[in-house]
Formats: sequence, C-alpha cells, structure tokens
Amino acid sequence: MSERPTSTRVLSHLGVMVVVSAVLGVLVAGLAIPFAGVVGVSARNVADTMDNLPEELETEQLSQRSTILDVDGNVLATLYDQNRVEVPLTQVSRKMVKAIVAVEDARFYQHGALDLQGTIRAFITNTAQSGTVQGGSSITQQLVKQTLVNQAATDEERAAATDDTYARKLKELRYAVALEQNHTKDWILERYLNIAYFGDGAYGIQSAAKHFFNTNASKLNVLQSATLAGLVRNPEGYDPTDNPERALQRRNVVLQRMNDVGILNSKRVERLQSKPLKLDVQKFSNGCVFSAAPFFCDYVIQWLLKDDALGKNKKERRSLLNTGGLTIRTTLDLDYQRGADAAVRDRVYPRDNAIGALAMVEPGTGDVRALAQSRPMGADKAAGQTYLNYTVPKKYGDSGGFQPGSTFKAFVLAAAVEQGIPLNTQIAAPQTRTFQQNEFKVCNGQNFSNPADYPVSNSTGEGTFNLYTGTQKSVNTFYIELSQRVGLCKPFTLAKQMGIVGLKGKEGADRWMVPSFALGVASVSPLEMAEAYATFAERGLHCTSRPVTSIEDMAGNTLKEYPTKCRQVMQNSTADAVNDVLRGVIEPGGFASSWQLDSPAAGKTGTTQDGKSVWFVGYTPTMAAAAMIAGANQSGTPISLTGQTVGPNYISSASGSGFAAPIWGTAMRNVMGELPNEDFVAPDASDVAGVPTTVPSVAGLGVEGATRQLEDAGFVVSYGGYVNSGYAEGLVAYSSPGGGAVVPSSSSITLYQSNGRPPKPPKTNNNGGNNNGNGNGRGNGRGNGRGNNR
Repeated sequence: MSERPTSTRVLSHLGVMVVVSAVLGVLVAGLAIPFAGVVGVSARNVADTMDNLPEELETEQLSQRSTILDVDGNVLATLYDQNRVEVPLTQVSRKMVKAIVAVEDARFYQHGALDLQGTIRAFITNTAQSGTVQGGSSITQQLVKQTLVNQAATDEERAAATDDTYARKLKELRYAVALEQNHTKDWILERYLNIAYFGDGAYGIQSAAKHFFNTNASKLNVLQSATLAGLVRNPEGYDPTDNPERALQRRNVVLQRMNDVGILNSKRVERLQSKPLKLDVQKFSNGCVFSAAPFFCDYVIQWLLKDDALGKNKKERRSLLNTGGLTIRTTLDLDYQRGADAAVRDRVYPRDNAIGALAMVEPGTGDVRALAQSRPMGADKAAGQTYLNYTVPKKYGDSGGFQPGSTFKAFVLAAAVEQGIPLNTQIAAPQTRTFQQNEFKVCNGQNFSNPADYPVSNSTGEGTFNLYTGTQKSVNTFYIELSQRVGLCKPFTLAKQMGIVGLKGKEGADRWMVPSFALGVASVSPLEMAEAYATFAERGLHCTSRPVTSIEDMAGNTLKEYPTKCRQVMQNSTADAVNDVLRGVIEPGGFASSWQLDSPAAGKTGTTQDGKSVWFVGYTPTMAAAAMIAGANQSGTPISLTGQTVGPNYISSASGSGFAAPIWGTAMRNVMGELPNEDFVAPDASDVAGVPTTVPSVAGLGVEGATRQLEDAGFVVSYGGYVNSGYAEGLVAYSSPGGGAVVPSSSSITLYQSNGRPPKPPKTNNNGGNNNGNGNGRGNGRGNGRGNNR
C-alpha cells in the first residue's frame, strides 16, 4: 500500500501546480490566475520574468568530426571534440524517427513548445514522489537544454544549463517557444537527432548508428532504432557496451511504447522483445595513434596548425580541425606507407637504442608519399613508444634531427658543376690533410673568420680522384679541397633552396656555413633530405614538401587548396651531371651497389665520424627517399651506433651503405611496381670534360692580377714557386699551361713567379750558326715567352 502524502508534500505539490499554471497562463490565456491566487503568486511577475529572457536561442553550428584521407580517399584518421557527423532528417530511417518520437514525445507533431498534458503529469508525479519518476519535457525543450549544454563555454555556464531550478525551466520554455516560432517541426527533430548524445562517445544519430551497429542512420531497422531511441534519456546508464541487460530492458520499453501509440502491434512487439541486441560495435579512434600512418597524420595536423588561413591563432585552427567537420585530402599513398613501414620495421626494432626512419617524396610535386619510423606512436616508453616525430623537421615533429654525414657532399658537387668545374677534374686527396679554415670563402666574399687548423682524414683511402670517383668513394679530403675551390656560399645556399631548413642559428645567423659543411655537421630530418634529393631527380626543380592537397568543409565545398610550390634552383644540366655522378654510388663499384633497383637510380651514403647516425638518400627520376638510422636512447638522446645490436644486426662499424641503404633499397623495391621505369638525362659533354677555353697570357703581370684574370676565365689557380726569368722579381714568369693554350674550363693553371734573375744563355760551339740562333730562340722563349706558350 502506498504511503499517504504528508502535508509538506501536498504543499510542495500545490506550489508546483502554481508555477506550472502561471507559466502556462503566460503561454495559454486563462489558466494561470486561479492557481496563482491560491498562494499569492502574481501571474504578472511570472510574465515579467519571461519577458526579461532573450526571445531567441542562438543555435551554433554543431561540432562535427573531421576526417583525414589518403591520396585514394581511404580514411587515415578522424579528429573530433565530439564524434558527430550531421545528417539531414531525410537520411534518417523512418523507423528511427518513429521510435524516438514515440518514447520521448509522442504528441510532438500535435503540440507547440510545451506538451501541456505531459508537463503537468510529470511535474505533479515527480514532485509528489520527491524524485524523477516521469519525463515530461517535449523534444523541443530537450533540444533547448542540450543546445545550452553544448554551447556552454565555461563550467559555470554548463552548471547553469543543467541546474535543477524552475528559473532554468522557465528559461528553457521561453527558448522552446522561440524555436517553435522560428523553425519547422522537422528542423527541430533533425537537430535533436544530431545533437543528442547516445553514449560511449557517439554524438548524433549517424555516429551512433555506425558505432553500435556499423550501419548508416538511413538503414536502421526497428530493433536498432528502438535500442538507440532508448539511450537518449540516460546514455551512460543504458550504454549497451557496458550495461547490455539494462540496454535490452530499455529497448523493450521503447518497443512497448511504440505499441502503445499504435506504431507496432502487440504480436510483433512480443516477437521483437525476445530478440538479442545484436550489436556490431565499431571503435572510432580520435587522433593519430591508431592511424595506418600515425606520424604522417601528426605531420598533417602540425602542418595545418601553422596555416594562418585556418584561424588567427593556433587555438582557433585546432578548434576548426576538431569541430569543423572537414575533409582533409592528403598526399599519402598507403601502398608506399606499407612498403616503408616494412622496410624500417625489419631493420630497427622499437626497443633498440636507435631510431630508424624513412621519408618518401615525389619529385616534381613535393608530395609526401610515406613517413615511417621504428618507434611506434604512444606513451609507453618501455615498449619503445614515443610521440616525437623523427621523420620531419623540428617545427613539425619536435625532434632536433640528426647529422647526415656525407649526404651533404651532393650540395658541394652541385655547386661545383654549377660553377663550371668539369666532372673529370683531378684532385689529389691524401689520407690526411690539414686545411686552414680562413682560406675558405663565405658569402660576402671574405674569408671564413676562424684561422684555426682543420685536420681532415679519409676512411676510404687516398689517391687522385675526379668528381666521379671522389664521390663514389666519398673521399673526405677530396671534398674539403673541392669545397675550398667552390667556396662555402654556393653549397650552403643551394641546400637551403633545396629544402634544408635547419641551417640557421637561433638569431638567424648562417650557423653551418663552415669548412666542414660537406661532411654533414648540421642536423636534419629524413623528409628534408628526401625533398632536397628530389630536386636532383626533377632536373633542378625544387618542390616544397606537401602533405595536403585540399580541405573541404562539411558541405563538401573546397575550403582551401594547396597547390605545388616549385621553382628552379639550378640549371637542368647541373642536375643531370649530379645524377650521372650519384648513379655511380649504386652501380657496380659503388658503396651501395648491392641495392641496385630494376630501374636507374642514384644516391649518396652518409656516416658521421662518431658513428651516431648513418644515412642513405637515393632516388629514381620519379621517387626520392631518405633512410636513416640514428643512435638514441629511449629519451631521444643521441648515442653511438657502434657496438650495438640494431634490429637483427650487430654494428661493429657504422656505415650508411651497410645499414641505411638496406632500408632504402627494401622500401624502393617494395614500390617498384608503382613506379615508371624512366632513365635520367645524360649530362652534357662540357660538364664532364669542361668547355674548351683559351688560357689568357699573364706573363709579366703581378700575381694578384694574373690570378684574378685566370679565375675570371673559369680556371683554378695554383702556384709553382720561383724560377729564373727576365721579368722583375715577384712578377709572373709564365703559366702552365701557357697563354694561348686551349684547355677545358676549370682546369688547374699553375703560376710561376720570377726571381729577377734572367736564365743563363746556353753554351755555343764552333759550328754555332744554327746553335746561336737556337740559343737565342731558347733564351727568348724561356725568359720572355714561356708564359705565352704553356
């Protein structure tokens, strides 16, 4: 037997009746005054309160999840604050519409903002029972509440939106009236279904349908519709993934309610209530961790967060990415990504004290096709996980990069060719040599400021090499001598123009324009190196790395396009010559010859002298890739690779050819079926042998003037010491080859200075007519004419 209501409960009951009647009196003439008079509440006071509320509820755009797609339209990742995909009412199953209306507001299409019957019944029952026994809010009122909660910007606003007071209910009533006046019933129901939270992270009917049943909202059947309709009242309590029994009971309540209002007959309801939930739960990951290309995904996000067009600050841009319902179309190719992942995974393990990484960039577009690294994305350091992206520049991945070793020699090689130095130029390269740092030229035409000695040694032998063999063998003393001839400015500038972004110091100074530049002392990322070498592949056309091609808004309209950004940074012929030289690294006799491909390829090894990192950067005419293994403990601190076991291999002596080249070769072989079989353009003969050039006559000139004249003509000047000559002491006696000789440009011309002592005339004999003439000829030639003849 139920308990008899107490006097307190009766008074409370009457108070509620007064407020409800007063409110209804404002909305429906004639109902308020009698009840208001019972306890002295003025209907005018209630009306004044209503008049002081805003007349309209501003409904903002709902937060929707954004989707990152690969180049073929496959989903790489989703980004959201609320996992929601808006759909129009026409794309919601009619069974779902009937189920939600039946259980939440059966008279929705008959009443206005307030269901008088339902509200009075609910208020009376709930107040009399001191709890929430019945729900009386209309769908319009529920939409108002959810809108206020959804649009609350602070904790105070969220608390006010859910505060269990009559003042809040009055406010909701006023907003509900405004919604009914300004929008159709279908609009209100559509927004309600899109804003509602269905539990387990699913916002809106489309996400709920996908999450719980792996179907679209338009395909929901009766059982699925009844299940979802039952969740709205208490998403956590009825969550079928946590509370399947309660969810089943709630679903059956909805089915019974559909019978009560005449949608389903009793026999069908009884049959349906005996069936299980039949969930097909689909997990929606938020962010990049579970993406097929997590570090490329992270690169995309960081890249877009730096785009001023997407918001005036980083917070606005992130909000747009997480709530804007964007479709982000990227350049990643999953076939390339899988090939890159496999190549790295097989050679470097997550828990190794080393990081393996690879980047693949398409020449001619800059499109980033794959980014792979050995340490998975995550927070579990014991499992080798990290959030640091080692494949991209620091501004996008927070890793400081690693020294690239001799891969930087390619920039010196390109600068030498650009300056007209022939590929067959011979340079003596001893095993060790000490250079004077202040003999290297920098960009302002002055010498490098540090006068200290710079000792350089080879790990690959000594001898006399040309640009082919010196590169193939990666001879250090050869390349430092070549750097001295070329100067530091041009290689440094070329590297920057080709995509190496970390060459400047904190205050913008050219920190790495140093004599050791060719040996790769600056720290870089695999993406930078792949981008740079792609410039060679595209015959000198540099294209900035591009991870995104376009962004579309939630309606499918193009919000922004990202075209290629390319410019010519060297002559076609320069790149052709570089390509011809770098082919030798992969072809027989080169360090990486065991990783030849089925189509023409070129590349360069890199190994730091302390063994902390090894590299191989290589390319075909249509794809460039940079592979790296760097010693690093689990905190990312660089350490030596020597003496470590990395992947399946023990490293007794670190080398780019032995450890990085296999990653590159495996990745490239994995995608060879995707690449066209093209060849490089052969270099011009003049780049190989030099342009035939006449040596100017400089005999009798001062050394400085003679040197300037020869260098202006494209020659390299060296000095042979003092000789006897009729010229004044210190002037040039002659050159070798001499003035008037035709030799290849960039040939070495040796100057000999006069000591001021004319050569002695040759001895004569009794038959000396001819000999005298010969002697005079020799004397004149030696003293005055040798510079013109050699």
